[in-house]
Amino acid sequence: MSPEKKPCPVCDETSNVDDASDVSRRDFLRTAGTAATVAATVPALTMATPAQANEAVTTPETKVQQLYGSLSEEQKKLVCFPWDYQDPNRGLLRSHVAANWQITPKEINSNFYTGEQRALMQEIFHGIIQPEWHERYAKQMHDDNDGGGFGSSQAIAIFGTPGEDKFEFVITGRHMTLRCDGNTAEHVAFGGPIFYGHAAEDFYEDAQHTGNVFWSQAVEANNLYKMLDGRQQKLALMASGMPAEEAVAFRGGEAELPGIPGSELSSDQKEHLAKVLDKLLEPYRQTDQEEARKCLEAQGGLDACSLVFYQEGDIGEDGVWDNWRLEGPSFVWHFRGSPHVHVWVNVADDPSVELNAS
Repeated sequence: MSPEKKPCPVCDETSNVDDASDVSRRDFLRTAGTAATVAATVPALTMATPAQANEAVTTPETKVQQLYGSLSEEQKKLVCFPWDYQDPNRGLLRSHVAANWQITPKEINSNFYTGEQRALMQEIFHGIIQPEWHERYAKQMHDDNDGGGFGSSQAIAIFGTPGEDKFEFVITGRHMTLRCDGNTAEHVAFGGPIFYGHAAEDFYEDAQHTGNVFWSQAVEANNLYKMLDGRQQKLALMASGMPAEEAVAFRGGEAELPGIPGSELSSDQKEHLAKVLDKLLEPYRQTDQEEARKCLEAQGGLDACSLVFYQEGDIGEDGVWDNWRLEGPSFVWHFRGSPHVHVWVNVADDPSVELNAS
Protein backbone atom coordinates (compact mmCIF):
# COMPACT_ATOMS: atom_id res chain seq x y z
CA MET A 1 0.00 0.00 0.00
CA SER A 2 1.34 3.42 -0.87
CA PRO A 3 1.98 5.75 2.07
CA GLU A 4 -0.48 8.57 2.60
CA LYS A 5 0.26 11.38 0.16
CA LYS A 6 1.65 14.41 1.93
CA PRO A 7 1.76 17.93 0.55
CA CYS A 8 4.98 18.94 -1.16
CA PRO A 9 5.72 22.66 -0.70
CA VAL A 10 7.73 22.77 -3.90
CA CYS A 11 5.12 20.88 -5.95
CA ASP A 12 2.17 22.81 -4.55
CA GLU A 13 2.96 26.30 -5.86
CA THR A 14 0.14 26.99 -8.30
CA SER A 15 -1.67 29.92 -9.88
CA ASN A 16 -5.39 30.22 -10.51
CA VAL A 17 -6.42 28.88 -13.90
CA ASP A 18 -9.78 28.36 -15.51
CA ASP A 19 -11.70 26.87 -18.39
CA ALA A 20 -9.29 24.01 -19.09
CA SER A 21 -10.01 21.04 -21.31
CA ASP A 22 -8.00 17.89 -22.09
CA VAL A 23 -5.67 17.16 -24.99
CA SER A 24 -4.99 13.46 -25.31
CA ARG A 25 -1.55 11.91 -25.52
CA ARG A 26 -2.33 10.92 -29.10
CA ASP A 27 -3.18 14.56 -29.93
CA PHE A 28 0.07 15.68 -28.35
CA LEU A 29 2.06 13.37 -30.61
CA ARG A 30 0.15 14.31 -33.76
CA THR A 31 2.25 17.15 -35.16
CA ALA A 32 3.03 16.36 -38.77
CA GLY A 33 -0.45 17.27 -39.97
CA THR A 34 -0.71 20.54 -38.07
CA ALA A 35 2.30 22.36 -39.51
CA ALA A 36 0.76 22.95 -42.92
CA THR A 37 -2.55 24.00 -41.38
CA VAL A 38 -0.87 26.46 -39.03
CA ALA A 39 1.27 27.92 -41.79
CA ALA A 40 -1.81 28.44 -43.92
CA THR A 41 -4.05 29.93 -41.26
CA VAL A 42 -1.73 32.11 -39.16
CA PRO A 43 -0.76 35.35 -40.89
CA ALA A 44 2.95 35.78 -41.55
CA LEU A 45 4.70 38.83 -40.17
CA THR A 46 6.56 39.52 -43.41
CA MET A 47 6.75 38.21 -46.97
CA ALA A 48 8.99 35.14 -46.96
CA THR A 49 11.23 33.53 -49.54
CA PRO A 50 10.80 29.74 -50.08
CA ALA A 51 13.82 29.13 -47.85
CA GLN A 52 12.36 31.35 -45.14
CA ALA A 53 8.99 29.65 -45.46
CA ASN A 54 10.67 26.27 -44.88
CA GLU A 55 12.46 27.70 -41.85
CA ALA A 56 9.12 28.92 -40.50
CA VAL A 57 7.85 25.34 -40.52
CA THR A 58 10.89 23.91 -38.74
CA THR A 59 12.20 26.60 -36.38
CA PRO A 60 10.55 27.17 -32.99
CA GLU A 61 11.53 30.86 -32.99
CA THR A 62 9.69 31.58 -36.23
CA LYS A 63 6.66 29.80 -34.81
CA VAL A 64 6.85 32.10 -31.80
CA GLN A 65 6.71 34.99 -34.29
CA GLN A 66 3.68 33.41 -35.96
CA LEU A 67 1.99 32.91 -32.60
CA TYR A 68 2.70 36.49 -31.57
CA GLY A 69 1.31 37.79 -34.87
CA SER A 70 -1.90 35.80 -34.38
CA LEU A 71 -2.66 37.14 -30.89
CA SER A 72 -5.45 39.64 -30.42
CA GLU A 73 -4.93 42.77 -28.36
CA GLU A 74 -6.90 41.16 -25.54
CA GLN A 75 -4.64 38.11 -25.60
CA LYS A 76 -1.47 40.22 -25.74
CA LYS A 77 -2.53 42.15 -22.64
CA LEU A 78 -2.54 38.87 -20.69
CA VAL A 79 0.44 36.94 -22.08
CA CYS A 80 2.87 39.47 -23.61
CA PHE A 81 5.30 41.51 -21.53
CA PRO A 82 8.27 43.82 -21.96
CA TRP A 83 11.63 42.04 -21.91
CA ASP A 84 12.49 43.14 -18.36
CA TYR A 85 9.01 43.05 -16.86
CA GLN A 86 9.07 42.86 -13.06
CA ASP A 87 6.22 40.91 -11.44
CA PRO A 88 5.21 42.19 -7.98
CA ASN A 89 5.45 38.68 -6.49
CA ARG A 90 8.05 36.91 -8.63
CA GLY A 91 10.49 39.62 -9.62
CA LEU A 92 11.92 39.35 -13.14
CA LEU A 93 9.12 37.21 -14.51
CA ARG A 94 10.99 36.12 -17.63
CA SER A 95 13.64 34.28 -15.60
CA HIS A 96 11.48 32.87 -12.81
CA VAL A 97 11.54 29.09 -12.34
CA ALA A 98 9.43 26.85 -10.13
CA ALA A 99 8.29 23.24 -9.89
CA ASN A 100 4.59 23.82 -10.45
CA TRP A 101 3.20 27.13 -11.66
CA GLN A 102 1.37 29.00 -14.38
CA ILE A 103 3.22 32.05 -15.65
CA THR A 104 -0.09 33.54 -16.86
CA PRO A 105 -3.66 32.67 -15.75
CA LYS A 106 -5.00 30.95 -18.89
CA GLU A 107 -4.04 27.35 -19.54
CA ILE A 108 -3.23 26.47 -23.14
CA ASN A 109 -6.38 24.33 -23.44
CA SER A 110 -8.70 27.13 -22.36
CA ASN A 111 -10.97 28.70 -24.96
CA PHE A 112 -8.95 31.87 -24.52
CA TYR A 113 -6.83 30.55 -27.42
CA THR A 114 -7.85 29.41 -30.88
CA GLY A 115 -7.16 25.91 -32.12
CA GLU A 116 -4.49 27.23 -34.46
CA GLN A 117 -2.75 29.01 -31.59
CA ARG A 118 -2.81 25.88 -29.45
CA ALA A 119 -1.31 23.93 -32.34
CA LEU A 120 1.47 26.50 -32.68
CA MET A 121 2.27 26.31 -28.97
CA GLN A 122 2.49 22.52 -29.22
CA GLU A 123 4.83 22.79 -32.19
CA ILE A 124 7.03 25.31 -30.38
CA PHE A 125 7.25 22.86 -27.49
CA HIS A 126 8.06 19.98 -29.84
CA GLY A 127 10.73 22.12 -31.48
CA ILE A 128 12.73 22.67 -28.30
CA ILE A 129 12.53 18.97 -27.31
CA GLN A 130 14.32 16.23 -29.24
CA PRO A 131 11.86 14.09 -31.29
CA GLU A 132 12.77 10.89 -29.44
CA TRP A 133 11.68 12.60 -26.22
CA HIS A 134 8.23 13.71 -27.42
CA GLU A 135 6.52 10.52 -26.29
CA ARG A 136 8.34 10.53 -22.96
CA TYR A 137 7.24 14.10 -22.28
CA ALA A 138 3.71 13.10 -23.30
CA LYS A 139 3.80 10.39 -20.62
CA GLN A 140 5.13 12.86 -18.05
CA MET A 141 2.31 15.31 -18.74
CA HIS A 142 -0.30 12.53 -18.75
CA ASP A 143 0.89 11.15 -15.40
CA ASP A 144 1.36 14.53 -13.73
CA ASN A 145 -1.94 16.02 -14.85
CA ASP A 146 -4.46 13.32 -13.88
CA GLY A 147 -4.56 11.87 -17.37
CA GLY A 148 -4.40 15.20 -19.15
CA GLY A 149 -1.87 15.94 -21.86
CA PHE A 150 -0.21 18.94 -23.38
CA GLY A 151 -2.04 22.12 -22.45
CA SER A 152 -3.92 20.67 -19.48
CA SER A 153 -1.82 22.54 -16.92
CA GLN A 154 0.62 24.53 -19.05
CA ALA A 155 0.51 28.28 -19.58
CA ILE A 156 2.69 30.52 -21.75
CA ALA A 157 4.10 34.02 -21.85
CA ILE A 158 6.07 35.99 -24.44
CA PHE A 159 8.65 38.60 -23.47
CA GLY A 160 9.94 41.24 -25.85
CA THR A 161 8.81 41.40 -29.48
CA PRO A 162 9.54 38.24 -31.50
CA GLY A 163 11.62 39.05 -34.54
CA GLU A 164 12.80 42.34 -33.09
CA ASP A 165 15.96 42.08 -30.98
CA LYS A 166 15.42 40.12 -27.75
CA PHE A 167 12.43 37.89 -27.16
CA GLU A 168 11.58 34.77 -25.18
CA PHE A 169 8.72 32.29 -25.11
CA VAL A 170 8.22 30.61 -21.71
CA ILE A 171 6.02 27.58 -21.03
CA THR A 172 5.26 26.49 -17.47
CA GLY A 173 3.06 23.99 -15.68
CA ARG A 174 3.14 20.98 -13.40
CA HIS A 175 6.79 19.86 -13.29
CA MET A 176 7.78 22.22 -16.10
CA THR A 177 9.58 25.46 -16.86
CA LEU A 178 11.01 25.61 -20.39
CA ARG A 179 12.07 28.44 -22.69
CA CYS A 180 12.58 29.32 -26.35
CA ASP A 181 14.69 32.46 -26.74
CA GLY A 182 16.53 32.26 -30.05
CA ASN A 183 19.77 32.75 -28.09
CA THR A 184 18.80 36.35 -27.34
CA ALA A 185 19.12 35.97 -23.54
CA GLU A 186 22.76 36.81 -22.88
CA HIS A 187 25.22 34.57 -20.97
CA VAL A 188 22.69 31.82 -20.15
CA ALA A 189 21.82 28.44 -21.65
CA PHE A 190 18.21 27.39 -22.28
CA GLY A 191 17.16 31.05 -22.10
CA GLY A 192 17.51 30.91 -18.30
CA PRO A 193 16.96 28.40 -15.48
CA ILE A 194 14.67 25.50 -16.31
CA PHE A 195 12.86 22.75 -14.42
CA TYR A 196 11.62 19.27 -15.26
CA GLY A 197 10.18 16.46 -13.18
CA HIS A 198 7.86 13.47 -13.08
CA ALA A 199 5.80 11.54 -10.52
CA ALA A 200 5.21 8.37 -12.52
CA GLU A 201 2.99 5.75 -10.90
CA ASP A 202 2.71 7.34 -7.47
CA PHE A 203 3.65 10.51 -5.62
CA TYR A 204 6.00 8.26 -3.60
CA GLU A 205 7.93 6.31 -6.22
CA ASP A 206 9.45 2.91 -5.59
CA ALA A 207 13.21 2.36 -5.40
CA GLN A 208 13.35 1.56 -9.13
CA HIS A 209 11.30 4.65 -10.03
CA THR A 210 9.12 2.48 -12.23
CA GLY A 211 7.85 4.37 -15.26
CA ASN A 212 9.75 7.57 -14.55
CA VAL A 213 10.96 9.02 -17.86
CA PHE A 214 13.90 10.88 -16.28
CA TRP A 215 15.25 8.21 -13.90
CA SER A 216 17.75 6.95 -16.50
CA GLN A 217 19.77 10.09 -15.80
CA ALA A 218 20.23 9.04 -12.18
CA VAL A 219 21.09 5.49 -13.27
CA GLU A 220 23.92 6.88 -15.39
CA ALA A 221 25.21 8.98 -12.48
CA ASN A 222 25.02 6.01 -10.09
CA ASN A 223 26.93 3.87 -12.56
CA LEU A 224 29.76 6.38 -12.26
CA TYR A 225 29.57 6.18 -8.45
CA LYS A 226 30.12 2.43 -8.73
CA MET A 227 33.30 3.10 -10.72
CA LEU A 228 34.83 5.13 -7.88
CA ASP A 229 37.27 3.52 -5.47
CA GLY A 230 36.74 3.64 -1.71
CA ARG A 231 38.51 6.98 -1.19
CA GLN A 232 36.65 8.58 -4.07
CA GLN A 233 33.28 7.32 -2.84
CA LYS A 234 33.94 8.88 0.56
CA LEU A 235 34.56 12.19 -1.20
CA ALA A 236 31.51 11.87 -3.40
CA LEU A 237 28.94 10.80 -0.79
CA MET A 238 27.52 13.11 1.90
CA ALA A 239 25.62 11.73 4.87
CA SER A 240 23.88 15.07 5.47
CA GLY A 241 23.80 18.64 4.29
CA MET A 242 21.73 18.27 1.13
CA PRO A 243 20.72 21.79 0.04
CA ALA A 244 17.16 22.80 -0.72
CA GLU A 245 16.35 21.59 -4.20
CA GLU A 246 15.65 25.09 -5.51
CA ALA A 247 19.01 26.36 -4.18
CA VAL A 248 20.77 26.36 -7.54
CA ALA A 249 22.27 29.84 -7.57
CA PHE A 250 25.88 29.95 -8.76
CA ARG A 251 28.65 29.86 -6.14
CA GLY A 252 31.49 30.87 -8.47
CA GLY A 253 34.98 29.56 -9.00
CA GLU A 254 36.26 30.33 -5.50
CA ALA A 255 33.64 28.24 -3.68
CA GLU A 256 34.59 24.90 -2.17
CA LEU A 257 32.02 22.58 -3.70
CA PRO A 258 30.97 19.34 -1.97
CA GLY A 259 31.65 15.99 -3.61
CA ILE A 260 34.43 14.73 -5.84
CA PRO A 261 35.99 17.20 -8.31
CA GLY A 262 35.95 16.19 -11.94
CA SER A 263 39.68 16.88 -12.05
CA GLU A 264 40.29 14.02 -9.59
CA LEU A 265 38.65 11.38 -11.76
CA SER A 266 40.64 8.88 -13.80
CA SER A 267 40.43 8.98 -17.60
CA ASP A 268 37.76 6.28 -17.79
CA GLN A 269 35.78 7.95 -15.00
CA LYS A 270 35.97 11.29 -16.81
CA GLU A 271 34.72 9.57 -19.93
CA HIS A 272 31.73 8.28 -17.99
CA LEU A 273 31.08 11.72 -16.45
CA ALA A 274 30.87 13.03 -20.01
CA LYS A 275 28.22 10.35 -20.64
CA VAL A 276 26.30 11.63 -17.62
CA LEU A 277 26.36 15.12 -19.12
CA ASP A 278 25.20 13.71 -22.46
CA LYS A 279 22.28 12.05 -20.70
CA LEU A 280 21.30 15.26 -18.94
CA LEU A 281 21.34 17.25 -22.18
CA GLU A 282 19.70 14.53 -24.27
CA PRO A 283 16.07 15.77 -24.12
CA TYR A 284 16.82 19.19 -25.59
CA ARG A 285 17.31 20.42 -29.14
CA GLN A 286 20.84 20.50 -30.51
CA THR A 287 21.28 24.28 -30.37
CA ASP A 288 20.43 24.35 -26.66
CA GLN A 289 22.79 21.45 -25.99
CA GLU A 290 25.60 23.27 -27.77
CA GLU A 291 24.93 26.50 -25.90
CA ALA A 292 25.00 24.67 -22.56
CA ARG A 293 28.32 23.02 -23.43
CA LYS A 294 29.83 26.37 -24.44
CA CYS A 295 28.74 27.90 -21.13
CA LEU A 296 30.26 24.97 -19.24
CA GLU A 297 33.56 25.16 -21.13
CA ALA A 298 33.80 28.90 -20.47
CA GLN A 299 34.12 28.10 -16.76
CA GLY A 300 36.54 25.17 -16.98
CA GLY A 301 34.36 22.32 -18.24
CA LEU A 302 33.65 19.17 -16.26
CA ASP A 303 37.10 19.32 -14.62
CA ALA A 304 35.89 22.42 -12.77
CA CYS A 305 32.70 20.68 -11.65
CA SER A 306 32.03 18.55 -8.61
CA LEU A 307 29.74 15.51 -8.42
CA VAL A 308 28.04 14.82 -5.09
CA PHE A 309 25.58 12.15 -3.94
CA TYR A 310 23.40 12.40 -0.83
CA GLN A 311 22.49 9.55 1.50
CA GLU A 312 19.41 11.48 2.53
CA GLY A 313 16.27 10.25 0.79
CA ASP A 314 17.69 6.88 -0.31
CA ILE A 315 14.45 5.15 -1.32
CA GLY A 316 14.55 1.50 -0.27
CA GLU A 317 17.94 2.06 1.42
CA ASP A 318 19.53 0.24 -1.49
CA GLY A 319 22.62 2.39 -1.92
CA VAL A 320 21.36 3.71 -5.25
CA TRP A 321 21.46 7.41 -4.54
CA ASP A 322 18.21 9.13 -5.48
CA ASN A 323 19.50 12.64 -4.80
CA TRP A 324 22.64 14.02 -6.45
CA ARG A 325 24.09 17.15 -7.96
CA LEU A 326 26.59 18.14 -10.64
CA GLU A 327 27.90 21.64 -9.98
CA GLY A 328 30.53 24.02 -11.33
CA PRO A 329 31.23 27.76 -11.04
CA SER A 330 28.22 28.64 -13.20
CA PHE A 331 26.67 25.23 -13.82
CA VAL A 332 24.17 23.52 -11.52
CA TRP A 333 22.16 20.39 -12.30
CA HIS A 334 20.35 19.32 -9.14
CA PHE A 335 18.57 15.95 -9.34
CA ARG A 336 16.13 15.25 -6.49
CA GLY A 337 14.73 11.74 -6.84
CA SER A 338 12.86 11.43 -3.54
CA PRO A 339 9.87 11.12 -3.22
CA HIS A 340 9.69 11.57 -7.00
CA VAL A 341 11.86 13.31 -9.57
CA HIS A 342 12.45 17.07 -9.51
CA VAL A 343 15.36 18.49 -11.51
CA TRP A 344 16.53 22.10 -11.35
CA VAL A 345 18.92 23.40 -14.01
CA ASN A 346 20.88 26.64 -14.05
CA VAL A 347 23.65 27.09 -16.65
CA ALA A 348 25.52 30.24 -17.69
CA ASP A 349 28.96 31.35 -18.87
CA ASP A 350 29.26 33.85 -16.01
CA PRO A 351 28.80 33.13 -12.27
CA SER A 352 27.46 36.64 -11.68
CA VAL A 353 24.17 35.78 -13.44
CA GLU A 354 21.47 35.86 -10.76
CA LEU A 355 18.89 33.14 -10.16
CA ASN A 356 15.15 33.80 -9.83
CA ALA A 357 13.72 30.62 -8.35
CA SER A 358 11.15 29.58 -5.77
